[in-house]
Amino acid sequence: MNDQPISAPPAPLPSRRFDSRDDFRQLVRDALACATREGWREIILSDADFQDWPLGERAVAESLQAWSAGGRRMVLLARSYDGVLRQHARFVQWRRLWSHIVTPLACAGAGRLEIPSALWSPAWVLERRDVDRSNGYCGSEPQRRVLLRETLNEWLAKATPAFPPTLLGL
Repeated sequence: MNDQPISAPPAPLPSRRFDSRDDFRQLVRDALACATREGWREIILSDADFQDWPLGERAVAESLQAWSAGGRRMVLLARSYDGVLRQHARFVQWRRLWSHIVTPLACAGAGRLEIPSALWSPAWVLERRDVDRSNGYCGSEPQRRVLLRETLNEWLAKATPAFPPTLLGL
């Protein structure tokens, strides 16, 4: 007889509103873990500065490392990556190792509240509508995914390369 407890499979990602910074951060963690489990081929992360995102956490770094298998692609969109460099050391290290699958872009002239704060994938999306109150919605509905992707594509068309994998000093 096997005495090992049977663990339940992870719950699917939700389709709902969220209303707090803690809830937003947990949804990001859950989405990146799901990306690994389900083998999402593409992810877009977008935020003015990623200040509220849990990118520097060990669990997120582990999810990203596991997700980074062949054929994956990540696009980052920000106004500036200064905060990422200061606040999310694990993410910066991961980005350095996986620079061949990560395309970081910036819209330096955009306002803090203009760039969407969102995570997009072909399977599920997360979008903060009010960054200061950290509320928004998430879900897998096709219309929601298409609308967010169209918005992100408009911003990506205006963006320029940024956040090089290494910083060379003189």
